[in-house]
Amino acid sequence: MEALSIFIKSIFIDNMIFASFLGMCSYLAVSKTVKTSVGLGAAVIFVLLVTVPVNYLLENYILKANAFIEGVDLSFLSFIMFIAVIAAIVQLVEMVVEKFAPALYGQLGIFLPLIAVNCAIMGASLFMQQKEFPTIGHATVYALGAGIGWFIAIVLMAAIREKISYSNVPAPLKGVGIAFIVCGLMAIAFMSFMGIKL
Repeated sequence: MEALSIFIKSIFIDNMIFASFLGMCSYLAVSKTVKTSVGLGAAVIFVLLVTVPVNYLLENYILKANAFIEGVDLSFLSFIMFIAVIAAIVQLVEMVVEKFAPALYGQLGIFLPLIAVNCAIMGASLFMQQKEFPTIGHATVYALGAGIGWFIAIVLMAAIREKISYSNVPAPLKGVGIAFIVCGLMAIAFMSFMGIKL
């Protein structure tokens, strides 16, 4: 039951985009079409599913005080280690997408390697550290929920932006201006999930 609560909270209540506004750069840049949004969203889910559990293991079994060697506290290395794990996994994802989906690789362009510096990826690892999950299973469920939440946010935004392209938007708001307004309205809509009692 606790895992289900973590999963639902990470998707709707603690949504990376709408609650913390993490990962906005790639979110706004790639959310112009649903096809590219689905590709980037799937990549983010995969990267989160791998990096958060690995970072959980690093944090709890190597970096914490007295975890690996008695009397040694390596927790000051957590940022560097988290970044190294994220960069390695993103590099792997980039190579796989380039090999098996070259069209998607071309559409995502620079934003695929930029997952490595996506605030949402690092934020998930830092939130995992802050929440102090009791098991790796809870951390993995959190990572999956955070990834799905980011995926939902970017696909919804892309669908809305595709429809808005046929609308009569005032000239000063075309492009990123209307995207910011839509993003703010979606964040307000997602705030309604805070009323869910879990």
